[in-house]
Amino acid sequence: MRAEHEILAQAPAQLPALRFLTAGSVDDGKSTLIGRLLLDSRALLADQLDAVGHGGDASLLAQLTDGLEAEREQGITIDVAYRYFATPRRKFIIADAPGHEQYTRNMVTAAAGSDCAVVLVDVTKLDFAQGRPRLLPQTRRHALLAHLLRVRSIVFAVNKLDAVDRAREVFEAVRGALLEFADGAGIVPAGVIPLSALRADNVAAPSEHWPWWKGPTLLRLLEGLPAGEGASDGSLLLPVQYVARGHDDAGHPRRVFWGRLARGGLRLGQRVRVHSSGQTAQLRELWQAGERIEEGFPGSSVGLVLDAHVDISRGDWITDAQLPPVAASEFDATLAWLDRDPAVVGRKYWIRHGHAWIAARIVQVHDRLDIHSLEKVNAQTLGPNEIGRVRVQAQQELPLAEYAHNRVAGGMILVDPHTHRTSGALLVGAAAQP
Repeated sequence: MRAEHEILAQAPAQLPALRFLTAGSVDDGKSTLIGRLLLDSRALLADQLDAVGHGGDASLLAQLTDGLEAEREQGITIDVAYRYFATPRRKFIIADAPGHEQYTRNMVTAAAGSDCAVVLVDVTKLDFAQGRPRLLPQTRRHALLAHLLRVRSIVFAVNKLDAVDRAREVFEAVRGALLEFADGAGIVPAGVIPLSALRADNVAAPSEHWPWWKGPTLLRLLEGLPAGEGASDGSLLLPVQYVARGHDDAGHPRRVFWGRLARGGLRLGQRVRVHSSGQTAQLRELWQAGERIEEGFPGSSVGLVLDAHVDISRGDWITDAQLPPVAASEFDATLAWLDRDPAVVGRKYWIRHGHAWIAARIVQVHDRLDIHSLEKVNAQTLGPNEIGRVRVQAQQELPLAEYAHNRVAGGMILVDPHTHRTSGALLVGAAAQP
């Protein structure tokens, strides 16, 4: 595995904005870390500076991201709070995710749109009696969920080293436990960083107290990490989000089908297919941000005008006419269960795939992942915050891709039709079973 400092890219002065979340167990210092980053990057307004003091009252840093009254009263994070800051090198969008087990669904929401997860580890909660400590369950769970959700970079931040003696020995012991866990889970960390968010050690500037650390600060590491959704190669996949009705320059009625290219590209004259009707047409016009363009690329939002009147509405998919995607109504997937009620085999749920809502059932639970041993164990159901492999049967065929290759076509949420709660996150596996 590469050393942490080797991950740093020789990047230009400006890089794409990095979306990252802070994750981990309760009171590991996630909100305090974000408050420190905002303070040290001078991203606070005057009234916020007055609240923490211009010198930075560390005890109040966490309150900078706690926007709900209940969060301030209880001293915990409940919902995901988003904050923004920038350095001369790049811009950042931070998601402060809750650590409490009952709010794991909020962490999953934040991770699904993130380029990086900073998983904090509070050394004051660990038992060093046996030498190498045992990681907390929520630390392991959050790291596993980030990995399953294909967050591109996972950074472990070993926090509160200012509160222990022999900081170097403690850090090395925790680092060993983290790397052992990561190796077993198939995670390649982008870095394992020692820090103290409270004392500002190794967050934005090197620590004066740890001359033994020769690696980067957390901020320096984040400045060099890749951004974006990763692989998007393959045949065309575009989920239709909106249908705009209007008239062209000659006054003739037309429809423009808008969506974000999840995979593949588009060019004028290309022949496309509508899923699931199977109708085909040729691309006559292509629009982006109010202007006509010749070609669309993965990740861009575009509007399509076709040369034929075909039935297309929100929730449909536009695919390549020559290379249609794998379509299946029954498939295997990893399920992260987020509801307080257990998953019920055979019960009707709603799944959202792209912008479409489809009735579906869990027809089998293959196994469950033990987050401590990382072994797969037999299971008939999944309880709150458990992760397992299941088979799903949908009411109609869906254009699918492995989640590892495409988040849009391979990722779904599962909703309870009675309570309307988001019950789980489905990640399509390697083989879609027709």
